[in-house]
Amino acid sequence: MRLGVNVPNFGPGTDPGVLRAWAQTVEGLGFDLLMVSDHVVVTQDVAAQYPAPFYEPFTTLSWLAGVTGRIRLGTTVLIAPYRHPLLTARMAANLNRLSGGRLVLGVASGWARQEFAALGVPFERRGELTDEVLKTLRAAREDTEDYRAGPLPLWIGGNSDAGIRRAVRLGDAWHPLRATLPWLREAVERMRTIAGHRPVPAFAPRIHLRITATPVTSPDRRAGEGTIDQVTADLAELDRLGADTVVLDPFDGDPDETLRPAAKWRMLADVAAHTDLHTDLPTDLNTAKERS
Repeated sequence: MRLGVNVPNFGPGTDPGVLRAWAQTVEGLGFDLLMVSDHVVVTQDVAAQYPAPFYEPFTTLSWLAGVTGRIRLGTTVLIAPYRHPLLTARMAANLNRLSGGRLVLGVASGWARQEFAALGVPFERRGELTDEVLKTLRAAREDTEDYRAGPLPLWIGGNSDAGIRRAVRLGDAWHPLRATLPWLREAVERMRTIAGHRPVPAFAPRIHLRITATPVTSPDRRAGEGTIDQVTADLAELDRLGADTVVLDPFDGDPDETLRPAAKWRMLADVAAHTDLHTDLPTDLNTAKERS
C-alpha cells in the first residue's frame, strides 16, 4: 500500500514558496503521491471552507513537477464539469507527459452551487457532464503520442453509490473522502456488490490526518484521527481492506492552519517514522520551517 498527501493549495498562508516547501517535504519524507484540490471561482460557498488565494490545480501541479523528481502528482479532486472535456484531456495529457508519467487524475462532480452558477455550468447536469469528461479522458488514453510517458490513472471521488457506480463504469480506482473506518469497511463490500461481474476498481481512500496526544474514543472517529498508534492501526486496516493508495489529508478546516505548515509536516514526519517510508528531506527544509 502506498501513501500520499493532500497538500493545501489555498488559504492565507499559501504562496509559491510554501507550495514548494510542502512538495519537497512530502517527497523528502518518502510519500508516493502529492495531491491538490480544485476550485476555479472562490464564490461565497467555496470561500467559507477554502478561502483565497486558491491555486488552480493544473497550473500548481505543473509548477510542482518542476521542483520534484520522483513523487506522483494528482488532483483530489478535479471538478469535472468546470472545464470542457477536450480541454481537460489536453491539459492532463500534457502534464502527464511533461512530468514523466507522474499524473494521477482524481475527478468528481462537485458540490458548490454558486461556483457552478458563476461558471455558467448547470448544477443539475453535473453527473452527466462528469461522465462525458471521463469518457473523453478514457478515449484520449488511446492516443499513444500524448500518453507515451505512461497511462493516466483515473480516480473517481464521491462517497455515494453514484460515485461507486461511476468508478466501476469509468474509473480505475474509487476515491472516497474522509470517512470512518466502519463506513469504509462497509463501503468496500458495497463496491464489490455494485461491481457484480465487472472488474472491481482499486480502492484509494483519502482520510483525515490529525495526530493527538491522547486516544480519540468517539464512535464517529474518522480514520486517521487519534494517537500515532491509532493512525498506524487505521493504515494497517486499510491495507487489509485492499487499499492500493491512502491519501492523508492534514487540513483540519481552519484556513489559518495554512500559516503554520510546519505543524502539519511534523505529523507527516511522525507517520513516516512509524511506517516503511524512506526519508530524504531536502537540505533547505529548516529554512522552509522558519518561514512558516
